[in-house]
Amino acid sequence: MAGHSKWANIKRRKGAQDAKRGKVFTKIIKEISVAAKMGGGDADANPRLRAAVLAAKAENMPKDNIERAIKKATGADAADYIEQTFEGYGPGGVAVFVEVATDNHNRTVSSVRSYFNKSGGSLGKDGCLQFIFEQKGVFSFPKGDLDEEELMLELIDAGAEDIETEDGTVNVTCEVADFGNLQKKLYEMGIEPESASLERLPLTMQKVDDLAILKPLMKLVDQLEEDDDVQKVYHNLEADDELLDQL
Repeated sequence: MAGHSKWANIKRRKGAQDAKRGKVFTKIIKEISVAAKMGGGDADANPRLRAAVLAAKAENMPKDNIERAIKKATGADAADYIEQTFEGYGPGGVAVFVEVATDNHNRTVSSVRSYFNKSGGSLGKDGCLQFIFEQKGVFSFPKGDLDEEELMLELIDAGAEDIETEDGTVNVTCEVADFGNLQKKLYEMGIEPESASLERLPLTMQKVDDLAILKPLMKLVDQLEEDDDVQKVYHNLEADDELLDQL
C-alpha cells in the first residue's frame, strides 16, 4: 500500500473481504436487499441494485441466490435494515470510515465502539472525516484492445471525472449523481465492469512506519470487516509493502 494511490487503498479493503468468502456473500445479499427495497427489484432501472448484482456475479454467487434475495426484499416480509455510518481514528491517527446496514442499532453501535476502543482508537462525531474522504462512483474493467482516446471521450461525456489505467485495468471515477448514467453508458458500449460501486476515496493519507502501530490497526480493520452488520470499511493508511509483509 505504498504511495498515495487511491486504487491501492480500495484493493486492500477488497482483498481482506475476499479472503472471507462466506462473509462476502452475507454482505452482498444484504446490499441487494437494501438496494431492491429502496429502488425496486428491476436492476435495469435501479443503478444501485445493478451494481450489487454485478458484485454478486463477480463472486460467483449462484443466480438463484441473487433472484431469491431480490424477491424477498421486495416482498411484504422484507427485512428492515437501517443504513448508518461511523467515523473515527485508529492507532497512528489513521482515519477509519465504516458503513453498516443493521436491524439492531444498539448492537451495532456497541460492537463498533468496542472494536475502536480495544485497538486504542476512538469513535468521532458524524462528519469528523468529511475532509478526509469523498464519496465517488468507481468502475473497473479490463482495458483489452479498447481505444483509449475514444473511450475517454465517451465516458467523459457520460459524467466520468477521472480515468486511469493501472496494470491493464481501467479505473473510472465519477460523482455519485452520475453513477447511473456512467453505468448505462458502459452497458451501451458493451463493457462489463469487473466492479461498480460507490466508494469513499481518501483525499489525504496517514503514514504508518511502526509495526507496533500497524498490528492493532489492521486488527481493528479485520474485526470491523468480519462483523455481519458492517458493509464496508475505508481507511487512509499509507505503509510500505515490506512492513505490510511482516504482518
